[in-house]
Amino acid sequence: MATITVDAIVIGAGPGGYHAAIRLGQLGKNVVCFDRDEVGGVCLNWGCIPTKALLHVGEVTRQINHAAEIGITVPQAQIDRAGVAKFKDSVVKANVGGVQSLFKANKVTFAYGDATFTAKNSVSLKKRDGTTDEYTAAAIVIATGSAPIDVKAWPRDRETIINSDDAVGIGRIPKNLLVVGGGVIGLEFATVYTRLGAKVLVVEALPNVLTGTDLEISKTLARILKKQGVEIALATKVETLEKVAEHQVKATINGEYTNNKPETREFDMVLVAVGRRPVTDSLDLAKAGLATDERGFLTVDQQMRTSVEGIYAIGDVTGQPLLAHRAMKQGVVAAEVIAGDKASAFDPVAIPNCVYTDPEVATIGLSEEEAKAKGYEITVGKFPLIASGRARTMNETDGLIKLVGDAKTDLLLGMHIVAPQAESLIGEGVIALEMGATIEDIGLSIHPHPTLTESIMDAAELIHGKAIHVLNPKPKPKTPAAV
Repeated sequence: MATITVDAIVIGAGPGGYHAAIRLGQLGKNVVCFDRDEVGGVCLNWGCIPTKALLHVGEVTRQINHAAEIGITVPQAQIDRAGVAKFKDSVVKANVGGVQSLFKANKVTFAYGDATFTAKNSVSLKKRDGTTDEYTAAAIVIATGSAPIDVKAWPRDRETIINSDDAVGIGRIPKNLLVVGGGVIGLEFATVYTRLGAKVLVVEALPNVLTGTDLEISKTLARILKKQGVEIALATKVETLEKVAEHQVKATINGEYTNNKPETREFDMVLVAVGRRPVTDSLDLAKAGLATDERGFLTVDQQMRTSVEGIYAIGDVTGQPLLAHRAMKQGVVAAEVIAGDKASAFDPVAIPNCVYTDPEVATIGLSEEEAKAKGYEITVGKFPLIASGRARTMNETDGLIKLVGDAKTDLLLGMHIVAPQAESLIGEGVIALEMGATIEDIGLSIHPHPTLTESIMDAAELIHGKAIHVLNPKPKPKTPAAV
């Protein structure tokens, strides 16, 4: 067993981990990064990148199948499952290779293996060949991410009862797919598999999909997905799942969707998408003097420090929201703090959230419901895509752009979008919140025409009764002065 001393150790090579490692390398630190799987972690290999490649395939498929609406006559799209998988794998390979090149360029050492603490400043790495090395460092960053929650009563077999890691492999395209969970992951895969030809039922126990998202936005997306053929059962639970044969599952669902009567259906695949859990149970944290909360998350301050000096944590292991870009920023902050930057800190005021359905959902800041709950007197501006000239030219008029503002200060509180390219459009909201922009600032800014971004300006102008492309609300009558 070799003993190796470095300046810093990063456990996990996902988005947070590789950002931390690269930034440490840029700052002149001798850094080693560990991962039991591939460079890039879940995001590059099983999450963000491959799912978006599949969603792009689905988007192109939908456009082909609706091409006649814009005067193009083509045969209906035919899905080559192996070809789609090859495209997805090529995208993953290119992204992983890019990170590997950046590691090399920034003198980051990467090692495969399972890492566990042996003390607060030392980590044991069990390598793939079965041997073990001991590493010591003054600074250690925990960036082990999260994994899908598996329901014990429904044993995962990776073929018929699957999780999101399995789903991205598209080993086969089911005829009838049950998606358990109407959150981000469930809806994204519902979109993917619907486009690939499956009949999809999404079952969500809560009254709406995308719990925590602005209610009007989540309802708008649900309406659009239903229009596209996705069946959605709200306020309904999957009571039992029974695998009765290969590629055959009987599911009993019960709730509002079934008039509160148990209903049994058969599916040839079930995707369990009920959430993710932090990966902290394999680290032997107690030997480092660390403990998690009851859900397995680690507590950190704004500089990503844990309760133990010299140990930092970033990304999904630090709690909600479980987002790659949040982890990336936290990784950079941790690296800079380790290198001695006392001013570097993580400020979560503007963390965008994107759902890559078709159309996409993107949000930033407070929803209408959250703003009211916090005691704000609010103003709301809504611009439907059907009023957008650019959306009409794209034949994409289903969607909504919504701004929430503070009635007293006119500050932007939140921006919420259901639209094509929503993940790019939300960038304006991120900058606006970071810079403390007012609704008036957004409305006065000249946006290019014709674009989808000018719909953000239109929504802002509506709040002040100055909209051109939609009817402005009638002014509220003034209360007569007391005599």
